[in-house]
Amino acid sequence: MGRLPEAWLAPPQVRELRELVRYRAKLVALRSGLKAQVHAVLAKEGVQVPMSDLFGVAGARLLDQLQLGRAYEVRVASLRSLIGAYDQEITTLQREVAAALAGDVGYLAIQAIPGVGPVLAAVFVAEIGDVHRFAGASQLCSWAGLTPRHRESDTTVRRGPITKQGPRLVRWAAVESVQRLPKTSIAGQLRDRVAARRGRNIGVIAAARKQVEYVFYALRDHHVRALHTAAAVA
Repeated sequence: MGRLPEAWLAPPQVRELRELVRYRAKLVALRSGLKAQVHAVLAKEGVQVPMSDLFGVAGARLLDQLQLGRAYEVRVASLRSLIGAYDQEITTLQREVAAALAGDVGYLAIQAIPGVGPVLAAVFVAEIGDVHRFAGASQLCSWAGLTPRHRESDTTVRRGPITKQGPRLVRWAAVESVQRLPKTSIAGQLRDRVAARRGRNIGVIAAARKQVEYVFYALRDHHVRALHTAAAVA
């Protein structure tokens, strides 16, 4: 008795928040699939897409002016209609999430981390829950599946790829948050420094792990001292 750690059961409020956040993520993934279909149809018709976002203002203007074969025209129109419906549902869900997190100091503190906005912050809060159940930042990173596999024998230590155990959404949010970080940020510098030695993917994972460490302190202390120290030095 007493030898096994206690399992943590999320309270109803956290479970409901997770439901909203996970459903929103599912709708975003489905919408991405619809957008990919539009690109595929245009590729069949040999249409070049000069803009980075086909579904922004300039992209919508291009789609409105296209002369496609009837079957392709019908399909693109249908896909655009579905994408619009998904946009509305995703916006509604984001409002629900924002209302559920209104006044949450941890949620606000996480958004002070470079690369983390309201959507990613909501993922971290919902999936992590009570951060005090983790002894430290390294334990949170391990729980999130962002630490390397470790195999050890009498004379040999082998480190492999990350474990990918724990919630997938936390890893996605951490990786997404560092993709476009400027080189002037701490995590951005770490990403580029590791990438120069070991490749882009490993650099991104290293930076994502640093972001999760920041998230731990933001949730526990409601501020990230390392970020304030770096800003003062700069």
